[in-house]
Amino acid sequence: MEYTILRNGNKIPMLCFGPGIMTRGLKRHTGILGRLKNKINYAILKKQYYDSVSNAISEGIRFIDYSVSYGREDLIGKAIKESGLSRTEFVITTRVSNSTQFEGNIKESVLNSLNRFNVDYIDLLMFHWPVADHYVDTWKEIIKLRDEGLCRNIGVANCHQHHIEELICKTGVIPDINQVEIHPLFSQKELVRYCQDKGIQMEAYTPLARMDERMCRLPLMKRICDKYNKSISQIVLRWHIQNGIIPVFRSLNANRQKENLNIFDFELSEQDMAAIDAININSRLRYDPDNCDFSIL
Repeated sequence: MEYTILRNGNKIPMLCFGPGIMTRGLKRHTGILGRLKNKINYAILKKQYYDSVSNAISEGIRFIDYSVSYGREDLIGKAIKESGLSRTEFVITTRVSNSTQFEGNIKESVLNSLNRFNVDYIDLLMFHWPVADHYVDTWKEIIKLRDEGLCRNIGVANCHQHHIEELICKTGVIPDINQVEIHPLFSQKELVRYCQDKGIQMEAYTPLARMDERMCRLPLMKRICDKYNKSISQIVLRWHIQNGIIPVFRSLNANRQKENLNIFDFELSEQDMAAIDAININSRLRYDPDNCDFSIL
């Protein structure tokens, strides 16, 4: 594992695991038998989810990305506790949900998260989206929670430059981290440069572009994969890291978790880095924080 030092002097890994929402893709059935089937399916899914998080930890993951809106902070905390490793080895992220921002009960939500994780502090506390008319007040509350010792690093997610500039203007506090969508099809170089100039560590969600065929089917990617004897996901994750960006990968498959962690035994050449940079077509696959309905996110 490689590490980086944040602007506040704290060290974090350069690769992050985000298990995401446990119930993603779960089909709901109606009727008496349907409700029984739902219960059984949920129990199976819960075990699979927990086992996947535990496996990621056993493979070497120490940086876990989560959000209160994902719903199972308790399973993350359980997997960490039952790993037998010291709490101090882990960097746990959680985020303030949009609904919590609308309601304004930031501290209550974070205290509940601590209880569900079964920990005394959060390593990285963020808000999930810059909810219009709320995100500055949310940021002020996050700063207070850091000052109270309930979190050690504070960050934001889905913030454009103008969001960050407003936060700094209103509070004087620069985020430690900004997590946004970044991948070879949407490299956000201007935002990355701005944040890095400010000393803000960048994190990338959807770092593999959902294995979009516009990236995966490029002859360039095949040549680079063959050159280093690595998969496309390994090449792209390595591209992020060498650009100084922490990729947050989501895979509940044990083999893919192992594969995604096997990226620290090689380096891409400057020419190959530049070639992957040039893939960019400014294709956003997720929501634009300047043009989305925060009430449904």
